[in-house]
Amino acid sequence: MTAAAMILVDAQGKVVGWSPAARDLYGADTPDVLGHSVSEVLRDVRAQGDTQAVGAAEALASEEARSETRTVRRPDGSLVETALRIFPVEQTQGRPAWVVMAVAGASYREWVADQSMLSGLFTQAPVALSVYGPDSRLKWANALVQKVMHWRAGEWLGQASSAIYPHGTILSPPGYRDMEEVVERVWLTGETVLDVHWRGPTPAGSEHHRVYSCSYFRLQDDAGHPLGVCEAAVDITERYEAQSRLALLSRASGIGTTLDIGQTAQELAELVVPDFADSIRIEVAESVLAGEEAPPSASGAPAGLRLMVEHTKGDPSVARNDPLLGVIGGPSTTEHQRLLALPLLLGGTALGTVTLIRQPPRTPFTEEDRALAEELASRTAVCVDNARRYVREHATALKLQRELLPHVLPQPSGFELAHRYIPTTGPLGVGGDWYDVIPLSGARVGLVVGDVVGRGVDAAATMGRLRTSVRALAALDLPPDELLTRLDDLVSQARVGIHRTPGDETTDKALGATCLYAVYDPTSRTCAMASAGHLPPVATGRGAGARQAVELDLPIGPPLGIGGLPFECKDFDFAEGTVLALFTDGMVEARNRDVDEGVADLCGALDASTESLEQAADEIVSLRVQGSADDDAALLLVRIHAFPEDSMAFWHIASDPAEVAGARALLRAKLEEWGLDDAAFVSELVVSELVTNAIRYGRPPVSLRLLRAADSTLICEVSDGGHTSPHLRRAGSEDEGGRGLFLVAQFTGMWGTRYSDRGKTIWAEIGLGQEIPLDLFLEL
Repeated sequence: MTAAAMILVDAQGKVVGWSPAARDLYGADTPDVLGHSVSEVLRDVRAQGDTQAVGAAEALASEEARSETRTVRRPDGSLVETALRIFPVEQTQGRPAWVVMAVAGASYREWVADQSMLSGLFTQAPVALSVYGPDSRLKWANALVQKVMHWRAGEWLGQASSAIYPHGTILSPPGYRDMEEVVERVWLTGETVLDVHWRGPTPAGSEHHRVYSCSYFRLQDDAGHPLGVCEAAVDITERYEAQSRLALLSRASGIGTTLDIGQTAQELAELVVPDFADSIRIEVAESVLAGEEAPPSASGAPAGLRLMVEHTKGDPSVARNDPLLGVIGGPSTTEHQRLLALPLLLGGTALGTVTLIRQPPRTPFTEEDRALAEELASRTAVCVDNARRYVREHATALKLQRELLPHVLPQPSGFELAHRYIPTTGPLGVGGDWYDVIPLSGARVGLVVGDVVGRGVDAAATMGRLRTSVRALAALDLPPDELLTRLDDLVSQARVGIHRTPGDETTDKALGATCLYAVYDPTSRTCAMASAGHLPPVATGRGAGARQAVELDLPIGPPLGIGGLPFECKDFDFAEGTVLALFTDGMVEARNRDVDEGVADLCGALDASTESLEQAADEIVSLRVQGSADDDAALLLVRIHAFPEDSMAFWHIASDPAEVAGARALLRAKLEEWGLDDAAFVSELVVSELVTNAIRYGRPPVSLRLLRAADSTLICEVSDGGHTSPHLRRAGSEDEGGRGLFLVAQFTGMWGTRYSDRGKTIWAEIGLGQEIPLDLFLEL
């Protein structure tokens, strides 16, 4: 910037001040010019006679500033063309004194431009300029600052920034407490600080907050000594709010991270308060929360709303007591508004409402804000509808699962049972874990537990398929390994039979499912088990020391549908009162514990609660809850008892038709011993037919076993070494035979055949105290 020479002239026109710039410009030292007439010192060599003296006198006689140009001869004889600017200076008395500013003619235009720029910064610049001293007090401000602050001349001088802007807040960058701290840092370090975002009210617009981008730099003299700190501020309110809206929209992906409507509402509230609004109220229709469609209303607004979130910046009572909350939503007819009441719309159906409020001095909502709010409400509506669909599907899957699981387990003689099914608490909902208890012939019981891969309705339906298949196969009295083999064949056949269209990734949900099947015989206290990829059971009374419950050493075969490896069956002998725990992996596995740790906890719970199966089941479930598992879980606890010795009878029968009468006699004697004389007729008929068939059509050895069950049932079993299966048929009126099994079927509650490696067994269950139908008796 061009420096001007300064010359001070008193009221008599004598030079009383001569700046170093004047010495450099005119080549005269200060002692040579002080006291001399300014007309002589600045004599214009181009003027003729006394013209220049007269001009100088006229200039000094005037009380107005003026400009002129002169060519002055320097002491060394050289000429210098200069431009002069003459300013009057008020005095307390007498004629005015003068300040003469002189600039070399070659630099005049540059000097004029510099002066114009300085004047423009003060009077016309669109940038608010302020200068602070080392004490952070305002020393100077341009016209824009005075206009924004509604200041009168001079009233702002000497005030601290904290007093001028008491309600402002620095938004960014972090680390600054207030503007005074920024000024102090720039004053001390000399480092420029750029783009400090400040928000707050100003007297010119105290109703609204404005946002300014402020930059700070230190002013210093030629020697580097600090003179002050200059602040340059630009109003960026519209740009900042537009950027904030874009940033808010980009963060809207954080809405709907779960399939929980309450959590979705909370996420929306945390997103918009306080960045977008001061208060928010979110309500959702009760029908939507129940997973149903929102019913339309005459007004278009949803009926039966439930408050989900009411979130307010600062004091929550501000929102509740705000009269704006009495306004029902609808487009505003004004350009600005402080309340937005928007429906959660999806496909024209309102799922709920969102109410947003801005309190003074915050800027009211604009049309751009309304558009953003509608977009956020639309996204939230989609998330709410997804959660509604999940609630409906979860409820459907849970209902399906509970319908497919046994409502009441049978209570076979010699068994105590406790069972639990726990759906997952995570977003995937109901799974495919299941259990079952299947009464079998000969007082035996089948115990089943399984786990289907996946979640939801598909998993529950697949579980129902497998449970039905297991029950059908169990009715054939198959050993565990053979039952799993046939079940595996069914799953494999279903996999091969799937017909897919191009790009279809559908797979059978049964593929990879696990299953454990066990058959317990209370007459021998033995249990045969086989596993298709499932965890082994835990049994009490088999450990050493204080720990009595241990995991059984059971070979684990491949999951269902994998194929390639056989399933291995293993027999276990159990003591009286042994507790057997069958469970799925969700009961023992979680994010914060592995399977081994979970099995150890389950064993500990069994050891501590063996007196009560219900108490033990509750304890095991509580351990599972502590583990925060993400999988559903099934648990089946069984306390097994031996069949009483005095309720069993066994005889070997010679393969001679004459021995049939002896078998009836043995039966009659045992029934008399048990006090079951009333059952003698039907029992003798059944035993006579079964023993006759075994001797006539079977192979030795032939045997007869009677079991008196605690449920008032008499079980008759006739075994032989043959494997041919008897068939039930209706004989003609003139046929001499063929009525044996027909009569057995008519006189017994159930009957059937089971096979073993030693032959077959024909069994029949006779209800004690049952009456013979009269028409059947007459037919006999």
